[in-house]
Amino acid sequence: MPAYKLTYFNVRGRGELIRLLFAAGEIPYEDVRIESDNWPELKPKTPMGQVPILEVDGEVICQSMAIARFVAREAGLLGKTHLDQARADMLLDGGIDVGKLFEEMVMEKDASKKAEKKKEFGEKTLPPFLALYEGFAGDNGYFVGYSLTWSDIAFFNMMDFITAEFPSALDGYCNLTKVIKIVKRVPGIAKWLKERPITDN
Repeated sequence: MPAYKLTYFNVRGRGELIRLLFAAGEIPYEDVRIESDNWPELKPKTPMGQVPILEVDGEVICQSMAIARFVAREAGLLGKTHLDQARADMLLDGGIDVGKLFEEMVMEKDASKKAEKKKEFGEKTLPPFLALYEGFAGDNGYFVGYSLTWSDIAFFNMMDFITAEFPSALDGYCNLTKVIKIVKRVPGIAKWLKERPITDN
């Protein structure tokens, strides 16, 4: 098996989906966490001046979604057929804009502006997104077919952040709630959620 080394900040952020995928596949890897003070020294040594980066037997790749897709492939979680894989990719891509709006809301420093963004997100952005994805999710608790794919894990990861701000967000969404429950029960993920470092975000 190749040697994997993931380098990212000591937060969940853009690195957590990758960690969850490693966990789901029960793939051993080195989880290197850097502090912000060390970033200026490391930055020029990275391919695009960004983290996360993943080293695979010494070869370096970057861009969080490229890394996540690579790990999902290694773990057998892309989807069973090319069409399944395209559907999973579609669902991940569909959540990117919502994720960006949520990130903007969380990162807003001005308290009044943050309150406005939170109201907008909670009332106008999140409900139609969840209603749409409730229809995409099967009543078996999977987005694609009858088995786990990285689209299920990515949705779980996104909602892990969102429900910290909107605890009742999934109330009434039966299929999406099943997706979350199934992902939590994956042995490697259950172990990771119990043992992962506690961080601010």
